[in-house]
Amino acid sequence: MLSDYLEAALKRARFETTEQGRIFGTIGAAPGVWAEGTTHDQCREELREVLEEWLILSLRRGESLPVFGEYDINPVGQHA
Repeated sequence: MLSDYLEAALKRARFETTEQGRIFGTIGAAPGVWAEGTTHDQCREELREVLEEWLILSLRRGESLPVFGEYDINPVGQHA
């Protein structure tokens, strides 16, 4: 289920090409989650790693997590 949650989040990622020709990606519902790479695939992979780290920190802090698609991994009674 965690992998499905991450993939659903990545489907919401937005990518753009910078003036330097690099790819920049963000996930709006996950504040501070961004990555940059020389290719779209490299940026997406880096974005996934950053998202995983953000998720772990958010869980440790007891923060509400965004729901992505049908995936709500918040504790029962706690929703973003």
